[in-house]
Amino acid sequence: MSNIPAELRYTKSHEWVRKNDDGTLTIGISDHAQELLGDLVFVDAPESGSSFEQGEDCAVVESVKAASDVYCPISGEVVEANATLADAPETINADPYGDGWIFSIKPEDEGDFDNLMSSSEYTDHVAADDH
Repeated sequence: MSNIPAELRYTKSHEWVRKNDDGTLTIGISDHAQELLGDLVFVDAPESGSSFEQGEDCAVVESVKAASDVYCPISGEVVEANATLADAPETINADPYGDGWIFSIKPEDEGDFDNLMSSSEYTDHVAADDH
């Protein structure tokens, strides 16, 4: 079973979201998603200042198997992209919830975070997907 940290929130499309002390949210793809994709070879992260609506594709991760869109879990403006991923996309494979984050966003509505799936809901979602 994939690693699913309890303090994060999740989407059905396998993004995770961490609430930061400054009100921003950090976003990446789940351990389950990186396992499905395999060895990542390229990440196209969104640029700072870009705005996205919830559910809009905002980044791309490519592996030796396939390319996959990353969808913005919450509407808002990108405040930072993880520059490390340009030269080391495999960081997501090694540490999807730590150094493998993709971008941070300033949410339009901070309450949207609470509407995302909890770790137990995401665990159930992943289990249902595997059957």
